[in-house]
Amino acid sequence: MHISNYYYTEPLVNASKMLVENSDFDKVFFCNSGAEANEAAIKLAKKYGKLKSEDKIELISMKQSFHGRTCGALTATGQEKYQKNFLPLLPGTKYAVYNDIESLKEIISEKTCGVILEVIQGESGIIPVQVEYLKQVEELCHKYDALLIIDEVQSGMGRTGKLFAYENFGIHPDVVSTAKGLGGGVPVGAMLCKDDVAVFVPGDHASTFGGNPMVTTAATVVMDELVNNGLLAHVQEVGAYLTEKLNVLKDEVDCVTDVRGIGLMQGVEITKTPKDIVSKCMEKGMLIASAGTNVIRFVPPLIVTKEEIDEAVAILKEALV
Repeated sequence: MHISNYYYTEPLVNASKMLVENSDFDKVFFCNSGAEANEAAIKLAKKYGKLKSEDKIELISMKQSFHGRTCGALTATGQEKYQKNFLPLLPGTKYAVYNDIESLKEIISEKTCGVILEVIQGESGIIPVQVEYLKQVEELCHKYDALLIIDEVQSGMGRTGKLFAYENFGIHPDVVSTAKGLGGGVPVGAMLCKDDVAVFVPGDHASTFGGNPMVTTAATVVMDELVNNGLLAHVQEVGAYLTEKLNVLKDEVDCVTDVRGIGLMQGVEITKTPKDIVSKCMEKGMLIASAGTNVIRFVPPLIVTKEEIDEAVAILKEALV
């Protein structure tokens, strides 16, 4: 179950190899959760900036983002409702408006060490990033030599039909964080980065149980299912089917005002109270969640079938009308 991270193990090597060979990245740091993966990414950006200049220590995050509940990740989370009881948080973090490039231009500078964002904001209502905006963010990060960090804790590991959701947008981030689906139910997180920004040395960052043989074996099995056994192709097919069925629902039910997302990460915006709809769905045998203030969130298991999607949409329709 546990081997000290002073040593390499075969499962650790196998999991790392599968991740880097199927992504844009060269190095992997394993931890235990999404919040820990984001903490690692934030620390990496801080050190990267510090090596350039003593003043290059500012992190930029997005308003309405969610990156976790540990102190660093909570500071990067641009939602006051999560932060208010834990103030003051870490200094040196600024917040831009998501999908508004002028907002970012106003605060990014030579002092910026990193920009962290989700390509689909999950917690605030399944809000996909605009392609042109994201490309401009990437250009600004290059201009100011700041790391572009993509939080893929919710959107990664096949959720959108690609291994990472950023692949849908034609960009190449410096760092990505992932967790949740990476272990198929086993607690594991990972931060991946490119060689030229891999500035950690032994002692900079670590996790006692990070990368242990059990979780890295699980991660290897998950990766194998995704890239070798057709699961990504399945997600693309059923994700398109889910999108189609939810848009039909939108046309049929007046209280549905929008459907948005990619693959098996979809949001249904409604004019009714999501909490009530979630309860009605649970009574009818479907577990579902809300996001933001007025969105029903669909993030089904990647092995979901078209028949199960039909059943789910029928239950939601019954709860809405």
